[in-house]
Amino acid sequence: MQVDRRYQCKEVLLLAYQSFGVLFGDLSISPLYVYKSTFSGKLSNYQTEDVIFGAFSLIFWTFTLLSLFKHVIILLNTDDNGEGGIFALYSLLCRHAKFSLLPNHQAADEELSTYHGPRYSSRNLQSSSVKKVAERHKKLKTALLLLVLFGTSLVVCVGFLTPAMSIRSSIEGLKVRSNNLHYGVVVVIACILLVGLFVLQHRGTYRVAFMFAPIVIFWSVCIAAIGLYNIIKWNPRIYEALSPYYIYKFFRDTGRDGWISLGGVLLCITGTEALFADLGQYTAASIRLSFCGIIYPCLVLQYMGQAAFLSKNFAAVSTSFYASIPDSLFWPVLLLATLAAMVASQSVISATFSIVKQCYAIGCFPRVKIVHKSKWFRGQIYIPEINWVLLILSLAVMIGFRDINHLGNAYGLACMSATFVTTWLTALVINFVWHQSLLLALLFVIFFGLVEIIFLSSSCVKIPKGGWVPLMLSVIFMLIMYVWHYGARKKYLYDLHNKVSMRWILTLGPSLGIVRVPGIGLIFTELVSGVPASFTHFLTNLPAFYQVVVFVCEKTVPVPYVPQKERYLIGRIGPKSFRMYRCIARNGYKDVQKNEDDFENELVMSIAEFIQLEAEGCGTVDGSLDGRLAVVRTSEKFGKRLEMSEPESNGEGSSSTSTALLNSSKSHTLQYLQSTYELESPRFSLRRRIRFKLQDMKYKDPNVKEELLELVEAKHSGVAYVLGHSHIKAKWNAPFLKRFVIHVAYSFLRKNCRAPAVVLNIPHTCLIEVGMNYYL
Repeated sequence: MQVDRRYQCKEVLLLAYQSFGVLFGDLSISPLYVYKSTFSGKLSNYQTEDVIFGAFSLIFWTFTLLSLFKHVIILLNTDDNGEGGIFALYSLLCRHAKFSLLPNHQAADEELSTYHGPRYSSRNLQSSSVKKVAERHKKLKTALLLLVLFGTSLVVCVGFLTPAMSIRSSIEGLKVRSNNLHYGVVVVIACILLVGLFVLQHRGTYRVAFMFAPIVIFWSVCIAAIGLYNIIKWNPRIYEALSPYYIYKFFRDTGRDGWISLGGVLLCITGTEALFADLGQYTAASIRLSFCGIIYPCLVLQYMGQAAFLSKNFAAVSTSFYASIPDSLFWPVLLLATLAAMVASQSVISATFSIVKQCYAIGCFPRVKIVHKSKWFRGQIYIPEINWVLLILSLAVMIGFRDINHLGNAYGLACMSATFVTTWLTALVINFVWHQSLLLALLFVIFFGLVEIIFLSSSCVKIPKGGWVPLMLSVIFMLIMYVWHYGARKKYLYDLHNKVSMRWILTLGPSLGIVRVPGIGLIFTELVSGVPASFTHFLTNLPAFYQVVVFVCEKTVPVPYVPQKERYLIGRIGPKSFRMYRCIARNGYKDVQKNEDDFENELVMSIAEFIQLEAEGCGTVDGSLDGRLAVVRTSEKFGKRLEMSEPESNGEGSSSTSTALLNSSKSHTLQYLQSTYELESPRFSLRRRIRFKLQDMKYKDPNVKEELLELVEAKHSGVAYVLGHSHIKAKWNAPFLKRFVIHVAYSFLRKNCRAPAVVLNIPHTCLIEVGMNYYL
């Protein structure tokens, strides 16, 4: 028991140390610009000690209420199997309150071990009346999705505003020592740092990530020491401002100008959402330890020290942070601030990639290329399209906003709006998932929501001065995501309505009325049951197909991760002689898909296991035309039915090796052509060639061995991917708005996003596209 406790303590300490480089970079860089933004307007005319004390009191209590109490104490408990963020809250609501709009939900999804956590396992509790009403009305579900997409769009805006704001603020320190330094020089230096930051994203951060935590820790301790120095030197009475009474005095003296200045005060909590959004990489205990042990006291000391300095040097308010630094420490602190700004920017960019990937997973974002390398950290991804969009937008706001206070207005409004969305989603979780009373959920919204509304109302005054940027871009991003979701959902409903009945398949006989050629044909579809119309469309135009047919449906389940042993659902379509199977590959919204080689091999292993389990009478098939699906990896014998091995090279190059693996039923001409194609394709040179062999074991039913041998031979002959190449059109009698969305918006997005084959990383030599017209 003591050993376990020591191990747990060591693990918490290690995670707490690592969290500094990922979670707290953005939050710890806030002292660079909070006071400057707060006193950027007419508040600069109030040069009294009470006003400075009141501003610090506002910062202290805002930071304490929204960062410490709301996020660290409360929100870290609303996790989804250890994951946090807007999508974690939405996922909880979709599972426990049936708000999901994912079209291909199955009852088998609810049997996943990660579907119901121990904290949310109370299924028999009586649902609230509000929950029942929300589950019955599709418009309320759509409104919830729009709220989530708007919050996601705000996070994307934070993704390009954070690098611009943090790097620009760190470089602004040069003006303190060089009054003649031109504005353009500062912008050029900041732009160079920005370009370098985004250009290096594709290389990952695993090489330099070990430096992130020491930088943030050293930065936090450094600014705390500077703050303590300023308290002692300038005004030790600043501790009195911890009393909320100074907030009353602040608004009494400043009135409307003080209310407008709240748009600068709220910058003290920028980066707080990252504590919750990146919870999955750490634990709640480690985050609380690092926040309460170092980050919170260090930032409080720094804000207190700046206030003590300003109370005696109000003229330096525009450069309060750098002006308060002792001369002997100025250049080291400037360098450290720049490094901390880069770390903060890197963390936010990675978080943006993650949330875009989550949107893409649930069908709310156009197809993009998601890169994940095995040497990278778990969950770390790179999306080229998003990376360059963020770079362009960061440079645009960096150059466009000559006044850094306008940039701060945009940044603060985006952060506070995202926090407000999280508050409403958390209130729904309290009532619908935690099964707490509606009164408790309302109290949560009233308390924290009222505070945030006050800050938002102040930020809205500054919409003409930069605040319009995140609002405009968030609406654009939200519309793009919803249009894509709308078109994808309509396309799925069309496929569902036009799927082929099994009776028609049975009338074709075992050969399907066509020529069966060696190989495996993987037909990708979004349907979890039935045969897609694209399959019959293919047979109509080319009456030949592969000896083994597998209908593959890759779907997303509203859980962060699906355990590998529960990922594949395998079933049979029609009688055994048809050699037709169905595979449903389930992924979580944070799962990173493997390459096509691993998928092919795992698919063959899963089908072989299914054939064996079916023969052993494990009850996986109910005798219907479309057999019941089975989770094959739960078997203890999985992976022992077939033997996998990599063939040795014979020294004659990859061409001879590839040709040797081809099925002998292919002609020499086809073998030569395929080998030539593989040599010309760079993807084939990286693919792992795996041979399958049946294990030496006795089979009670000779038909089982025959089916397994046929499966292995088909795999050695080759695997082809059959994808639909759809042309989307609106019906002629559709309303104007629907025709505009389908013909203009959705069609434009489809033409300018990645093709499905690129997203799935399928070589062209293995790809077959079937054209289909969709009239939505």
